[in-house]
Formats: sequence, structure tokens, C-alpha cells
Amino acid sequence: MRKQWDLFMAFFRSGMLGYGGGPSSIPIMHKEVVIRYKWMSDDDFSDVLALSNTLPGPINTKMAGYIGYRVAGYTGMLNAVLASIIPTIILMILLLTTLTSMKDQDWVQGMTNAVMPVVGVLLAVLAWDFVSKSKKGLGWPAAIVLIIASFLFIEVLGIHPGIVIALLLGVAVLKKDKVKSERGGTQS
Repeated sequence: MRKQWDLFMAFFRSGMLGYGGGPSSIPIMHKEVVIRYKWMSDDDFSDVLALSNTLPGPINTKMAGYIGYRVAGYTGMLNAVLASIIPTIILMILLLTTLTSMKDQDWVQGMTNAVMPVVGVLLAVLAWDFVSKSKKGLGWPAAIVLIIASFLFIEVLGIHPGIVIALLLGVAVLKKDKVKSERGGTQS
């Protein structure tokens, strides 16, 4: 029962405090899942994040469903998904009706504009965490090449990020299989 409560609170917090959608909730979810409850390692979390980015729909809900399932099975999945969407439902009903009637007020426009830099900083911190951890896995040269190549594919060539992520995951799987077969071949 305690695990279900922890799941609910972790994803309720990320849903409630992640103003601005998925990008702003990911660092909060990372803190809950990896740092506070230690349900996943950083590497596992980044794998789930990458895979979730390739699938359609809200990222917070997809990640909540998978992590909830991994932690506590089907009931954990349902619990985590509900916890991640309840804040959205509450805020849509309460805030949007209020803000819609006040949308022309200067303070409402200022509040909306002030959130964007905060989300940018949260994403930059999360991106730096992933880049700095790539030193252990890939090493700096490979990480820099992948960052530059991804930027070129997405920004210059206009390829959808989901396609780039899927290609990188495919390369990683093929490379891992190649390493396994080479190790297996040298041992026998």
C-alpha cells in the first residue's frame, strides 16, 4: 500500500508542479523516480524518456504508465497515470475558466511569459545531466558527434525528433548485439 501511495504522490507532484506540459515535468519526474524513490537508475530513466519521445501523446502520461507498471504492475500503472492526469483535469477546470475571462490582463500575460525561461532552465539542467553522464557510457567524442548529428538532422534537415531518436535507439541496439556476439565469439 505504501508503494502505491508513493507512486501516486510522485506522479501527482510532477503533474501538479510541471506547469507547461511534458518538458517542464520531466525534471520533476526525474527527481521523484531516480533521486527520491530510486525506482530507476539515470540510464534507465533516460531510456524510458527517449522511448516515450518516440510515441504519440503526452510524455508525462506515457512515462507514468511505464514506470508505474515497472514499480507495481498493472495497479501501479493505473495509479501513476491517474495521478499524472488528475492535476491537469483540476487545473483545466479551475484555472482555464478563470484565466480565459482575464486573458487580456497584463498580469496574466506576464505570468505566461515568465514561465518560459523557467522551463528553458529546467530543460537545460536535465540536458546537461544527460550529456555529462554520457562521458561514462559513450565518452565525450561520441557524445559530441551524436549531439551535433542530432542537431543537424532535426534543425537543418527538418527530420522529426522521434525519427532521430528511433534511429539512434536502433544503432544502439545493433551495436550492443555486435558487442555481445564479439564477446561470445571470443569466449567460446
